[in-house]
Amino acid sequence: MSNDRIQGDAVDLLETVNRHIRSIAEVQRQRVELTATATAGKGRVRITVNADGVVIETEFGDDIDELDYDEIADAVTEATQEAAAEVARRAEELIAPIRETRSRLPSLSSLVEGLPDMRMKTPELQRASFDSPAERQDLGTGDSQTRPWSVADHD
Repeated sequence: MSNDRIQGDAVDLLETVNRHIRSIAEVQRQRVELTATATAGKGRVRITVNADGVVIETEFGDDIDELDYDEIADAVTEATQEAAAEVARRAEELIAPIRETRSRLPSLSSLVEGLPDMRMKTPELQRASFDSPAERQDLGTGDSQTRPWSVADHD
């Protein structure tokens, strides 16, 4: 392969990477603006979450007193989980084209012999559990899957 060809391929790759980086920045900007709202308890509880699934607004209907405390607690949990799942789904829709582009980019190891494929070392983000702390304890979490990920773990 000639130097001109290698140089041209490198320029094309850099342009693609730069477009990809700009796309990521735009998706991140759009993602932070996402919110989702869900209701539960026969519409008596309305929860709105931000893009991170954090509750930013809680509203109770005028007839909330028709529910007991346990029903209110369950409705708040249910609405929060539904809103968080919806905002996560919408965020995933935003990021899907980025992942598609990333999957088409060549690995460093295919460009320079001997370099490791960093995509194999990049962990996928995991969704946080919707289980309560008591339910998590019952499930016995605490294995190696819950430890922070390290490159050294996967060498």
